[in-house]
Amino acid sequence: MNLPVNGNTMKKLLALTFLLLLLNSNSVFSQDELSEVLADELKRNMLVLKNQDIPSYYMSYRLNDVRTIRLEATFGQITRSTQSHVRRVCVQVRVGDHTLDNTHPIKGENFSLFDMDFGAEMPIENSAEALRQSLWRETNKQYLKAADLYSKVLANVAIKVEDEDASDDFTIESPVVYYEAPIEEQLLDFDAGLWEEKLKRYSALFLENNDVLVGNASIVFAVERKYYVSTEGSSIVENRVTSRLMINGQTQADDGMELPLNNSYFAFYPADLPSDDTIIQETTEMLESLTKLRSAPVVDSYTGPALLSAASAGVFFHEIFGHRIEGHRLKDERDAQTFKKKVGQLVLDKNLSVVFDPSQTKFRDFYLNGAYKYDCQGQPGKRVVVVENGVLKDFLMSRTPIEGFSKSNGHGRAQIGMQAVTRQSNMFVESSNPFSVENLRRQLIDEAVKQGKEYGYYFVETVGGFTTTGRYMPNAFNVTPTMVYRIYVDGRPDELVRGVDLVGTPLSIFSNIEAAGDDYDIFTGMCGAESGSVPVSTVCPTVFVRQIETQRKPKNQDRLPILSRP
Repeated sequence: MNLPVNGNTMKKLLALTFLLLLLNSNSVFSQDELSEVLADELKRNMLVLKNQDIPSYYMSYRLNDVRTIRLEATFGQITRSTQSHVRRVCVQVRVGDHTLDNTHPIKGENFSLFDMDFGAEMPIENSAEALRQSLWRETNKQYLKAADLYSKVLANVAIKVEDEDASDDFTIESPVVYYEAPIEEQLLDFDAGLWEEKLKRYSALFLENNDVLVGNASIVFAVERKYYVSTEGSSIVENRVTSRLMINGQTQADDGMELPLNNSYFAFYPADLPSDDTIIQETTEMLESLTKLRSAPVVDSYTGPALLSAASAGVFFHEIFGHRIEGHRLKDERDAQTFKKKVGQLVLDKNLSVVFDPSQTKFRDFYLNGAYKYDCQGQPGKRVVVVENGVLKDFLMSRTPIEGFSKSNGHGRAQIGMQAVTRQSNMFVESSNPFSVENLRRQLIDEAVKQGKEYGYYFVETVGGFTTTGRYMPNAFNVTPTMVYRIYVDGRPDELVRGVDLVGTPLSIFSNIEAAGDDYDIFTGMCGAESGSVPVSTVCPTVFVRQIETQRKPKNQDRLPILSRP
């Protein structure tokens, strides 16, 4: 039934609408007021939890609001086109006090505070009531977990030997207040149609090579607004916009070995990614390399000299060195603590320095994925000179202190929703006495002759790897190269080979680094560890290593496809 609406009726409706909006003004908030809602709820919950039998002495809420567009094309056709919007909160509750709290390592248990805790999904609509309900549930959950852990900590401390490191469990820091305005809408325009056409064009190149079994092109565009409030008085609102383009190809040799290659491009905004001509050229080169890899000889285990290209050396330093100077590991007695007692000692070649700097967003033409203003514990990301002229000077530090290092330098990081630990950011490996790449090549050949080797290895491309840092397993690493060449001492052309994994132990291989180049390249990726995946970058020159060790890579036992590719 339709009712006529006259002037008086309209006035009454408008008045009623205004009244309803007024009554609900405390329930609906703007995006910019979200941190105020978080702070109010944090204060309300802290008033209760600080008066429990096991009182809380510190709490924080870290909320990430992330909008993501993902596009993917395979062999010239779009296979994925999705948009997502998620809010996830990490609630940290600490009970006890700064000297001993629920995060204290428990001896004799294979235990981690951060195992499989991804926080809680939050409402994406700006409803204060819905947000408070979700925070209430997650805060209650995290308090009960913290109180239970603290009881275990107290019992463990009472019956186990004294700690090797008697430092506190939490640093005392000054509160930080920082606000960043929302990004202007015009800067966030992402032309999905344009990028779908680009991805189709890039991935269609793989159709030109019948040896290729996988040929993908994808882009992920993400807009993130990060909120942080703590009971110390910190209130931080920060933006992050990222664009990452990936080109992936894979073939398979007749013996079953899978042979992947990938090109990765990173920028903050899509317009700053490389041109179509650059991407098409590099994808075409990838196609040629995939065909060559199929017929490349499989190598056996090897020890001898090697060159690590600038990009490969970046992966090498990230995996083998970076994880071993993350401060929280140096407090855990299950960790080998490779470098803890080596401050002031020579740990690398005297010409090498290693610096971490999350405040730097660009180096030359490289955009840096590990950049941020504030870490996930509300601390400013600081420049840290870890190694200076070969001498160990400092560690990356979160708010977990160790003896001699009682303050954070802004490297407490985590995947959204997860609890933060010390993690890497932007790493820079620098040489005070750089050589040309051609000179490093001559050094490689001279060293191979000296060692009686027929050739040395040149690691051109590397996709990643892993390292173990614990005491109860070999303290070793495994780095995964995808493009490796033999450089022969008798002048024969370089030979592409396959099936190589770079393995070893950290102190041994660091002692064999002889020189570094005057070139630079970048490794950009997502680093996985206890606190999930975090964005990182490493800028590094080519490195000459006097002695490396390789082993044969495992291979797939499946036969090649019976049917030919269409």
